[in-house]
Amino acid sequence: MNDTICAISTALGVGAISIIRVSGEEAISKVAKLFDGKNLLEVASHTIHYGHIVSDGEIIDEVLVTVLKAPKTYTKEDIVEINSHGGIATTKKVLEVLIANGIRLAEPGEFTKRAFLNGRLDLSEAEAVNRLINSHTDLERKLALNGVSGKISKKINHVRQIIVELLANIEVNIDFPEYEDALEITLENLPPKLTEIKKELENLLEEAKIGKIIENGIKVAIIGRPNVGKSSILNALLKENKAIVTDIAGTTRDIVEGQIELKGIALKFIDTAGIRQTEDVVEKIGVDKSLEIMEDADLVILVLNNNEQLTEEDEELINKVKEKTHIIFVNKSDLPNNLKIKEEVVKGNTIDTNGLEELKNKIVELFDLEKINHSNLEVVSSAREIGLIKEALNSINGALNNVSESLPVDMIEIDIKKAWDLLGEITGEAYEDELIDTLFRDFCLGK
Repeated sequence: MNDTICAISTALGVGAISIIRVSGEEAISKVAKLFDGKNLLEVASHTIHYGHIVSDGEIIDEVLVTVLKAPKTYTKEDIVEINSHGGIATTKKVLEVLIANGIRLAEPGEFTKRAFLNGRLDLSEAEAVNRLINSHTDLERKLALNGVSGKISKKINHVRQIIVELLANIEVNIDFPEYEDALEITLENLPPKLTEIKKELENLLEEAKIGKIIENGIKVAIIGRPNVGKSSILNALLKENKAIVTDIAGTTRDIVEGQIELKGIALKFIDTAGIRQTEDVVEKIGVDKSLEIMEDADLVILVLNNNEQLTEEDEELINKVKEKTHIIFVNKSDLPNNLKIKEEVVKGNTIDTNGLEELKNKIVELFDLEKINHSNLEVVSSAREIGLIKEALNSINGALNNVSESLPVDMIEIDIKKAWDLLGEITGEAYEDELIDTLFRDFCLGK
């Protein structure tokens, strides 16, 4: 944390400009030695200066250098940003010169890690920075931006405040029983307070369902017997020839994936191998994988052939998907109808794409995507954060259970304190160094 670091902050490739970021106590002085222009040690903060990066008398590049002095910077350290000409060779050469002059190459996410450790961001906000960078849809962007701005942290801190006030009263009762102004916490008045905390945590988890869909998208498995048109449906939905389509049953032996955006949500389609009894070793592996994918999917689209009678394999698949969120799509509606089925279905074909819009509308209805589009996106979405909230809820449920068993209040306090600590891990009030290293390792270089 005491050394000076550097990294390329823009995507490496051909472009108009590249930005190389430097942060640390010696950021300004070290760059000043390489900069032919104004004396960077004497310029005002948050100013930009024209000049050249020079090394051993050689002009490396014509640049604009931005000087940002602590503490009003991203890392709360001195920062220098070198705006060089874009291009791989030029950008790498500027970085090479900086490293040769004693500036260490930053680790992935180290700038944001320093921002966290220096108190510029809490852990939830820092995590949201990475999600913002990696967002693929506009809803993902809005969701992550709420995290970066601290709106999620405020919700977590609100629950922690309720818990800490309860803990404070318990501590006063235990340590200063003679203090009459404090509310006495007993087995009779503890349940309502614990129930209030429980409801707050349950609300956070309920809201998180929206965040999870936005962040992870909806994993859609397209399943069915061979040659019912699964690959054709995938291609039609993606509007590209992603999967190989032939009249030969069993053409698809491995999974084929593709993604579209529907109402701002990523639909991640997986075309699977046709499910049937087979002696072919390779095809059997594909069938087994198809069944695994079906179990893991958020939505299963079971494809049946309008032109064929229902088979035993079809009926087995219908029974398998009943326990899953599913849509039965009867394909090849342009052919004569020989299929008799009692279940609710969507009919269509891939010749004139009839029914595909209805299929998408059904997905919108099943997952209430219209509501998500108009929802307040101040919700938890990180798997780590959701997991910690679930653990905190388990601790509060444990406290309630201990109340019902008439355990002493000081023993019940242990579970309440654990819930408080777990929520503190979300914002970084409590953390382990190993966790921090793991989280920031997933960031890109330069951020």
